[in-house]
Amino acid sequence: MKKLFFALCLLWCSSILTAQEYFPENAGVKANNNNYTAFTNAKIYVTPTQIIEKGTLLIQQGKIVSASSTVSIPENSIIIDLKGKSIYPSFIDVYSKFGVEQPKKKPGSGRSAEYAPSRDGYYWNDHIMPENKAIAKFKYDDKEAKVLREAGFGVVNSHIQDGIARGTGVLIALNGEGTDANRILDDKSAQYFSLDKSIAKGQSYPSSLMGALALLRQMYSDADWYSKGNSTTTDLSLEALNTNKNLVQIFEAKDKGNDLRADKIGDANGIQYTILGGGNEFERIEEIKATNAKFIIPINFPDAYDVSDPYAVGYVSLQDMRFWNQAPTNPKVLADNGIQFSLTTYDLKSPSNFKEKLMKAIKYGLPKTKALEALTTIPAQILGKSNQIGSLKTGAYANFLITSGDVFDSSTTLFENWVQGSKSVINSMDTKDIRGDYNLNVQGKMYVISITGEVSKPSIEVKQDTMKLASKIAYDNNWLIMSFATDNGDNTYRMTGATTEGSDNLSGLLVSPNGTETQFTAAKSKAFEEKEGKDDKAKDASKVMPVMYPNVGYGFANKPKSETVLFKNATVWTSEEAGILKNTDVLIKNGKIAKIGTNLSAGGAKVVDATGKHLTAGIIDEHSHIAALAVNESGHNSTAEVKMEDVVDPEHMGIYHSLAGGVTSLQLLHGSANPIGGRSAILKLKWGEEADGLIYDNSPKFIKFALGENVKQSNWGSYSRFPQTRMGVEQLYMNYFQRAKEYDTKKKNGEPYRYDEEMEVLAEILNGERFISCHSYVQSEINMMMKVAEHFGFRINTFTHILEGYKVADKMAEHGAGAGTFSDWWAYKYEVNDAIPYNAAIMQKQDVVTAINSDDREMIRRLNQEAAKTIKYGGLTELEAWKMVTINPAKLLHIDNRVGSIKEGKDADVVLWSGSPLSVYSKAERTMIEGTTYFDLETDKQNREKIKKERNELVTMMLKEKSGGKKTQGPKQSVKRDFTCESL
Repeated sequence: MKKLFFALCLLWCSSILTAQEYFPENAGVKANNNNYTAFTNAKIYVTPTQIIEKGTLLIQQGKIVSASSTVSIPENSIIIDLKGKSIYPSFIDVYSKFGVEQPKKKPGSGRSAEYAPSRDGYYWNDHIMPENKAIAKFKYDDKEAKVLREAGFGVVNSHIQDGIARGTGVLIALNGEGTDANRILDDKSAQYFSLDKSIAKGQSYPSSLMGALALLRQMYSDADWYSKGNSTTTDLSLEALNTNKNLVQIFEAKDKGNDLRADKIGDANGIQYTILGGGNEFERIEEIKATNAKFIIPINFPDAYDVSDPYAVGYVSLQDMRFWNQAPTNPKVLADNGIQFSLTTYDLKSPSNFKEKLMKAIKYGLPKTKALEALTTIPAQILGKSNQIGSLKTGAYANFLITSGDVFDSSTTLFENWVQGSKSVINSMDTKDIRGDYNLNVQGKMYVISITGEVSKPSIEVKQDTMKLASKIAYDNNWLIMSFATDNGDNTYRMTGATTEGSDNLSGLLVSPNGTETQFTAAKSKAFEEKEGKDDKAKDASKVMPVMYPNVGYGFANKPKSETVLFKNATVWTSEEAGILKNTDVLIKNGKIAKIGTNLSAGGAKVVDATGKHLTAGIIDEHSHIAALAVNESGHNSTAEVKMEDVVDPEHMGIYHSLAGGVTSLQLLHGSANPIGGRSAILKLKWGEEADGLIYDNSPKFIKFALGENVKQSNWGSYSRFPQTRMGVEQLYMNYFQRAKEYDTKKKNGEPYRYDEEMEVLAEILNGERFISCHSYVQSEINMMMKVAEHFGFRINTFTHILEGYKVADKMAEHGAGAGTFSDWWAYKYEVNDAIPYNAAIMQKQDVVTAINSDDREMIRRLNQEAAKTIKYGGLTELEAWKMVTINPAKLLHIDNRVGSIKEGKDADVVLWSGSPLSVYSKAERTMIEGTTYFDLETDKQNREKIKKERNELVTMMLKEKSGGKKTQGPKQSVKRDFTCESL
């Protein structure tokens, strides 16, 4: 009766708190409740590191008054004794969509893309919506709030999860008794961004990751320009962006690589984002730490794959198997590296799954103190609300959990979740703990019953002697229902009863298999004890595979380092005037080719006997699309603002395969979806490095242009984008370069101008600072492109593909253009019908610097053989043929001072071949970049065996998961897309 009275008092108190003090009251007497509630004798976690044993928590009017072991309890206090129980701050989720209406996907609009914005008075791109306000779309849903409270959450930070610039969030207390007037803690809690377009908008641009990054760069530049009063029109999007720039800035990245990309955008604009990670940060932890960002980390660890079918298991890549195994360590690795992070329910099917995933993270080494920080003090810090939420310090909201013990123990029961002083009962504290071992005698047979699990959700095991019997248990409001089956399930005994205060035994009604009803008594023989080491044993059983660089098959256990190597008695293909040198030594030191000669020696050098073998410079592919996360930004007809450097994929297996084919450098080109494409990335294939580590230092500046069928969209039936004809392509170039010229003139004259990244890049071309690689086929367009360039005073650096180059080779030589072409591809589309295999040799003999390129993930592995075809088709010498994949592409890419030949002082990018590099029978035995071995044939053989062993070990672990009753997912084949010029 006393407890009921207290409960009614508390309900009355909380109802008074929901009213605004200045609102009139017509339903009864108006009064303020100034009573206190004191929770005594509890273990209180004021913060994760400030813990009070047998303390008192005193609250009043939804706030913390005091938390101490020596609290003076006022007379007008309701006292609740929590002896043996613990109090924790309620959890905070920084990244939620709770209560906020989310946009619906726009229906398809046919094959033609939408290029124009749908709004007036806002930013020119529909996916930039900083004017959006989550508060305007917010509606409290107590059913959804109840699920969150049951998972331990008291506060969530919600926003509209749609678009690239998403607007502001709303911070909500999950107070089921309150109103929005007191639930809403902040109606502009943060400003949000992502790399994903709006699902509700149809505007085509951006169509790629690199386009999204370029759009963000331009958005920030425009916002700065707008803030200085330079615009003659109103832009409500930019006004909102500038107004909210001092709020917390949260960026949804969802992947370790995108974490780093987002941080670069922030650094360039003086912003330190808080980043929503992807759960794979452990794979690049050094780079992640260097961002100095706070992170919001999802814990949606993948389930094991069902690998019981030996044929289906082949669908699952080693990378995916490893991620299943390693992902639960992500929070631990972040904590070990001193990176501040909060945890989120984001991407979980339900918040009810949160505890299970969190317990797994703890099992895999996340310290409990760090786990508590990640759910309380750190999210509060991220939101700038440490004085209000995330702790039980004086003045903070009375948001707290009452538990039966350690909140992170699997057997702990969460009794209550108080939010702003309002109680939400999760499990009744009056529920009797029936866990333990019992002896049950039924019809002369003895059974042992073991009840474990949580107090409110127990589990049962029934044994007869050593035989485990099928059994079930349900327990609610101190009423118990149990059953167990004997004789292989043929006979089932059912029991029901209520627990009593005065006895630890279980008793009640028993119904036998034949329907006979009798009374039963199960005598308690042993009290429940936590099985010490249960989680530890599980932890020990879960071996975690080491992280590799990159963390895929054939990665390195440790990043390789440069060595001093002396190749002895090799046949050296210099790709220089010296030609091919027999029985020659080459010394590699400090990443450079230190010396070439005979009878060389070097103290401490690793000596490689190259007798009968051939040493060459590394192959260079002038035109490639491997190692990219995107290849075309097709949302505009000109996309000079986008950069392939933004979308380098350092984990692409094409890198390793290319190294196995002797390739050490390449130009990663934008595709050919538009006349003016994106900027190139010049890469060294340093397998194991992160993306920026692959990009050349002081890299030459290149951009992709394109002519022909692709840019006028001949093959995919879109009629809404200019140009639609080859004539239109020419006019587009004339227009863009004229605009760039006027832009550059204004800039050089010191006149006010709006920074335009696209115009900046085109101005670099006009000023001779950036080079063009132009996708081309037909001679008329090749002539046109050279004339446009000459009109504006620059030259085309390289015509790539150029399969009609033999028709205009003399004009190309006069213009100063080079060529990157195929050896013998033709007739794969209409504009290639006139291609011939003698094309490369004809251009070379007309003094056009000519290279053989791949434009293909498969062909790049055998460019040595492609070069050899020019001997058959055109009569080139072996050395001339070899130069087409070494020094010639180096010249085209303006890196011939560093690579492309074996010459003293150049980078030690070399390949040791088993025989002549032009032979189909030769293999690359060792591929080095700057003196570091990135591919070795013998190591490759060893790795194949290691991979088999690791796969088998991981398969065994997953089979164990399934046999243990854990959730599994079906085998899935995740294959990275292979890009070509035309890929969209």
